[in-house]
Amino acid sequence: MTMTKDKDPRQQDYTASSITVLEGLQAVRERPGMYIGDTATNGLHQLVYEVVDNCIDEAMAGYCSLIQVIVHEDNSVTVEDNGRGIPVGKHEKESKKQGREISAVEVVMTILHAGGKFDKSTYKVSGGLHGVGVSCVNALSKLLQVEIYKDGKLHNIEFSRGKVIQPLKAEGETDKRGTKVHFVPDDKIFSVTEYDHGILLNRLRELAFLNRGIQILFRDERDEALEEMVFKYEGGISSFVKYLNENKTVLFEKPIYITGGKELHDGPIEFEIAMQWNGTYSESIYSYVNNIATKYGGTHVSGFSSALTRSLNTYIKNNSLLKNSKVSVTGEDMREGLTTVLSIKIANPQFEGQTKQKLGNSEVASVVQQFVGEEFTAFLNENPPIARTIVDKAILAAQAREAAKKARELTLRKTALDSGRLPGKLSDCQESDPTKCEIYIVEGDSAGGSAKLGRDRRFQAILPIRGKILNVEKARLQKVLQNTEVGTMVSAFGCGIGKDNFNIEKLRYHRIIVMTDADVDGSHIRTLLLTFFYRHMPALIENNYVYIAQPPLYRVSRKKKGRYIHSEREMDEYLLNLGISDVTFRLASHNECLEHDEVKTLLYGILEVEQLISSIERKGIPFREFLGAQNEEGVLPRFHVIMNDEHTFVYSNNEFSELKKQNEENQRVEHEATLASIPKEEQTDEMKEFTPRLLSFVELYEDGKLKVLREKLSNYSFSLDQYVKAEGKLLDIIEEGGLETPIYTLKELIEFLRKNGRKGIEIQRYKGLGEMNADQLWETTMEPANRTLVQVTMPDAVAADHMFTMLMGDEVAPRRAFIESHALSVKNLDI
Repeated sequence: MTMTKDKDPRQQDYTASSITVLEGLQAVRERPGMYIGDTATNGLHQLVYEVVDNCIDEAMAGYCSLIQVIVHEDNSVTVEDNGRGIPVGKHEKESKKQGREISAVEVVMTILHAGGKFDKSTYKVSGGLHGVGVSCVNALSKLLQVEIYKDGKLHNIEFSRGKVIQPLKAEGETDKRGTKVHFVPDDKIFSVTEYDHGILLNRLRELAFLNRGIQILFRDERDEALEEMVFKYEGGISSFVKYLNENKTVLFEKPIYITGGKELHDGPIEFEIAMQWNGTYSESIYSYVNNIATKYGGTHVSGFSSALTRSLNTYIKNNSLLKNSKVSVTGEDMREGLTTVLSIKIANPQFEGQTKQKLGNSEVASVVQQFVGEEFTAFLNENPPIARTIVDKAILAAQAREAAKKARELTLRKTALDSGRLPGKLSDCQESDPTKCEIYIVEGDSAGGSAKLGRDRRFQAILPIRGKILNVEKARLQKVLQNTEVGTMVSAFGCGIGKDNFNIEKLRYHRIIVMTDADVDGSHIRTLLLTFFYRHMPALIENNYVYIAQPPLYRVSRKKKGRYIHSEREMDEYLLNLGISDVTFRLASHNECLEHDEVKTLLYGILEVEQLISSIERKGIPFREFLGAQNEEGVLPRFHVIMNDEHTFVYSNNEFSELKKQNEENQRVEHEATLASIPKEEQTDEMKEFTPRLLSFVELYEDGKLKVLREKLSNYSFSLDQYVKAEGKLLDIIEEGGLETPIYTLKELIEFLRKNGRKGIEIQRYKGLGEMNADQLWETTMEPANRTLVQVTMPDAVAADHMFTMLMGDEVAPRRAFIESHALSVKNLDI
């Protein structure tokens, strides 16, 4: 008897018909990650960069001087340039292929690997050579409109998800030239559709630095308080280096600038380098190829480093500067405290890996090495005082390196698996696979005790640290390694420290969780730890291994049920939700009862009023005085200005601008009168220079937000004044027993509900982790199913470096300015 096997319906025949050809831009929509990285924040911003890069390519070719980027209220984006404009004529080859008339602009927008970048006479160098940029943006936008201003005519074409919905047509005459692209990212593709102002701002500033003289305008229409930013740097990358060293003590005033170029067999190479040493102990090198950041360097960086080392070694030898020193100076010592921006423009860049973050062209190294070697040697010989300053810094670094080597040998254990050398404070976990292990860095022994008892010892390790670790921003590695708490962490992690000894493969935990108290001291310790990771173990942050735990602030108990609350706002909302759960609202104006959802909307509106009041009163203006300052048209004051010791309210942006001009003019007249009273022979250039003092003012509120808030209240026939002013009954609150309470102000309403919400509940406030029992700490902050962790990321290294230097560095003035500008928005201040 022969048995036949039934065919599995899941198995399909694999034949020629199984091979799918994705037409046009369908491939991009099917696999967007292949083209723009991801469909979250990074990919969303990449759409803007792709369009802007086309404008930059026009600028690099010498045809464009102005680029405008606008983010609209609906998170759509417009990018406009004054370049040559995309060609609008018929594209013969593609028209013949498809059997219909197709314009060049349609080819550029709808076909992958199409564009002017493959023709060397059109663009000698360009940002990306895949030819997929703007067509990808088109594929991933639910609407994309292109306006082209060319040869005195305005042309229009519209697309949706990569397909033409309105063919190219001429719409009149224009005296402009260039291209304007407006696109709306497709919410069916992107999980995130809201642009981050800071990310775009930093990238556009970077592009303006890298392309000397180009003017980039950036406007964000989502927030009226944000001014239009204009980036234009005639100094180019020298200005970039000055910006990077803004909050640091520099060893000499003007950055060293070297530029050069050479014609290679496959096109030209042009490069420029700006460098300047500062008083810090870390090297910062930012390298770019055709405006693309090469995070992992490449041949251009190695060529620069070799030339720098060789030139300085030759100078030291020729001038016998090491004869009294017992140390040898390495390239790393010479680059301590060096800030460098290195920008290469090359016709055919070859990148290692998909991410374009390491340049592989071998010929680049020799070109850069030759030019930098000659120019830098000439600079050292022509500027002996600066050369001596650089060499002295390098010798000091060499001496510190030797001392650090000895300190490191005392600190570091031989291998990550040598448990006998683990610090005594560490309560290690049983799991040996680093991908499954996590370590909690806990503030203080009492919190450490709770964490040790509450943890899951299979995969959770606990490392208590006592007090505040060293501020590594102000110390060399030698001093850092002498700090007990730092040494303990380095030993526990097992991956070493410093450029030569750090090995991410040996890291013993793939989740490093900082768990500190929710107070000022806890925040300070967290900042010190993050500074340490950023400066000495940046790979931990780059690989997303660092997290911040979010312990709760309160435990609320009601009818034997407990709940943990993580913020003051969450606590307020919880109490208010309890407060409205057993009452009904009847409006006095309509004599109707509100639905539950309408009540919640009203409450959130009143909470926004409270935030507004808090903000205004922190700025020194009592809310009643603010309301009383309405002008005859009912407009509330926007600004509070102090001018000539007089306090004034200002009601509009135009009035404020006029006042600023008047203030400057008054100071100019005063300066000229003072100068005239001094004999001419005693006048110095410094005296003649007029620098106006800034007008002392405070912006009281954002115009757009106040308008929305008033509209929310008007839906219930309420006004802003009625928060504190009684103008008749607003509503009645009816409790479950039928008891009615009349309400005359919004303040009365919210206070009644908070009081009602507190009935029958117990509130426990946690001031520190040590106040929690072990089981509570596990349940709220350590159990993977319940806890809230914030991942520490580093999307923009330039901005991160700027912030860490300002907050933790030696220079006090920038830190004071930062504190003064943010003092009015501080929360949870413990005094």
